[in-house]
Formats: sequence, C-alpha cells, structure tokens
Amino acid sequence: QVQLVESGGGLVQAGGSLRLSCAFSGRTFTSYSTAWFRRAPGKERELVAGISRTFGTYYADSVKGRFTISRDNAKNTLYLEMNSLKPEDTAVYSCAADLGPGGSQASYAYWGQGTQVTVSS
Repeated sequence: QVQLVESGGGLVQAGGSLRLSCAFSGRTFTSYSTAWFRRAPGKERELVAGISRTFGTYYADSVKGRFTISRDNAKNTLYLEMNSLKPEDTAVYSCAADLGPGGSQASYAYWGQGTQVTVSS
C-alpha cells in the first residue's frame, strides 16, 4: 500500500520561501507519477505542479516561475520549492501519486494528509 507523508509547511511572510517534502513508501517510487495540490479556505482543491511519467513536469499558471517541483528517486521523496510566496498561496498542500500519467486530481489514487502553508502579508 502506498503511503505519502508531507512535511515542511509553516508560517512565512510574503516574499519568503518554504520547501515541502513528501515521503513515499510502500511501492516502487519510480513507477509513479506524482503531484502537489492545494486547497485554500473556502475553495476547491487545485493542482499546483506535477511530474508525470508520460508528459514530464507541469505547473499551474499561478505558480510558474515561483515554485519548483522535483523528486529524489534515491530518497523516495517529492519536493516543492516555493519562492516569492504570496498571501494567496495560503492553503493545505497535499502530495499525490498514481501509476498512471497523472494530470487532474481525479487521476491520482494515493494522497497524503496535507501540510498547512500560511503566508502573512
């Protein structure tokens, strides 16, 4: 059974940086597409960034140029480097994994519990 555990969230001032980590266990990490999603208060969950086994790395327009997704296959860990943070980035960030190509949130079978990111103005 795949397990995903996020860490690295916290409170940061606008313009600051955070790095989120997602530890993957239970199966072969390299076989899975992975992504980060977020849910802001009162809003629907949305895609932030993903690394697909089929179509590579992709980002939401709102984070392009500020966030970087990466993975360390030796450590079975997915990362999200977040720079130039804005108050509108405040959300619970969750990582997701799937054997398929990924893409929309409906494409992902496995999810972490999430980590809170709060950006103060």
